[in-house]
Amino acid sequence: METNGICREVFMIRPIKFEYNHQTAHDNVFQHEPINGMKGNTQEHALKEFEGLVQVLRDHKIDVTVATDTLTPHTPDSIFPTNWISSLPNGTICFYPMQAKNRRLERKLTFFNLIQETFNINRVVDLTEFENHEKFLEGAGSVIIDYENGVGYACLSGRTDKQLTQKLITQVGIPKVVIFEAKDDSNIPIYHTDVMMCVADKYVTICLDSIGDVIEKELVVSTIKSTGKEVIPITIPQLRTFVGNMAQLENSDGEKFVVMSTRAFKSLTEFQRRKLESFNQILHSDLSTIEEVGGGSAQCMMAKIYLQRK
Repeated sequence: METNGICREVFMIRPIKFEYNHQTAHDNVFQHEPINGMKGNTQEHALKEFEGLVQVLRDHKIDVTVATDTLTPHTPDSIFPTNWISSLPNGTICFYPMQAKNRRLERKLTFFNLIQETFNINRVVDLTEFENHEKFLEGAGSVIIDYENGVGYACLSGRTDKQLTQKLITQVGIPKVVIFEAKDDSNIPIYHTDVMMCVADKYVTICLDSIGDVIEKELVVSTIKSTGKEVIPITIPQLRTFVGNMAQLENSDGEKFVVMSTRAFKSLTEFQRRKLESFNQILHSDLSTIEEVGGGSAQCMMAKIYLQRK
């Protein structure tokens, strides 16, 4: 559920066979195949990191619904559910078309049944048919929605189709979407929007240096400022430490937090850290194996639940 646009609960999937996904490596420059000494321990390390993050969240009274993955079908990236499912404050749940074929298998009936049994769902938006047309939109990774102000943000890539972005925004009743291109220092498109920006209640962290087009950059900044939020810039080198992949959450006492990996926390400048702490407490947890091998971090692991519990 949510209050004032801030999510109070997340859905997470406990990995059972986490490993390097060759099907996603071609456009995710953040993931790296483990060296020989780590290969046999990848799942063990990832599970420890997963449980550590869950514990940090629960220690701060943030509600976490956890499902455990299944061995079959094998889904090496199941730890990142935010790419195939999302929910809205009005009770809508959305399913998304995924680029990698083995990631499509993450939409397991057992997971949906758990969510359906736990939360009230008023409507389902299913875009998965577009996989048959080679069009993809990978959930909250592709489109970040500011529900309070009715604005979506999306950076285009092979995993974020422009027409599908507009279709989603129309179907879920969001009045406006800002679509732009963002690239890293090697001129490679950033594969997911939530790697380069985080929209919180009173601020937005964003890598403006990755938006090359001046007009697009000005539109993004002006839109953010029109919603009354402060822009906190991050750098392209910080993208590789997953500073962009943070998420703001609220606990049952109304306390606000921003959640990120320890690697991301350590790469914050003193100014950035103080600025973030002026808005909310920072929570961080070691996710180094998940980041290195999976190419995703804290935000990717936590599918925000805006639904009411039954």
